[in-house]
Amino acid sequence: QVQLVESGGGSVQAGGSLRLSCVVSGYTDRTNCMAWFRQAPGKEREGVAIIASNGWTSYVPSVKGRFTISQDNAKNTLYLQMTSLKPDDTAMYYCAVESRGRCILDTRFVAYWGQGTQVTVSS
Repeated sequence: QVQLVESGGGSVQAGGSLRLSCVVSGYTDRTNCMAWFRQAPGKEREGVAIIASNGWTSYVPSVKGRFTISQDNAKNTLYLQMTSLKPDDTAMYYCAVESRGRCILDTRFVAYWGQGTQVTVSS
C-alpha cells in the first residue's frame, strides 16, 4: 500500500520560507514523476511543481524562482523549498505520485495523494 505523508507546513509572515517534506512508503517504481499541488479555500486544486526521475523539473509560473522541488531517493522523500512566500501561497499543500508515463501538473494524472499540510502566509 502506497502512503505519502507530508510535513513542514505552518504559519509564516510574507517574505518568509518553509520547507515541505513528503515521505513515501510502499512505492517501489521510482520512474514515476512526483509533484506538489495546493488547494486554497474555495479554489480548485492546482499543480505547483513536478520532478521526473531524471531530475527534470517544472513549475507553475506563480512560484517559479521562489520554490524548488527536489527528491532524495535514499530517503524516499520529496521536498518543496518555498522562499519569498506571499499571502497568495496560503493553501493546503499535497504531494503526489503521478501515473506511470505521465509527467504533467494535472490532478487527472495523479495516482496517489498525501493527506496534505497547511501553509498560511500572513501579510
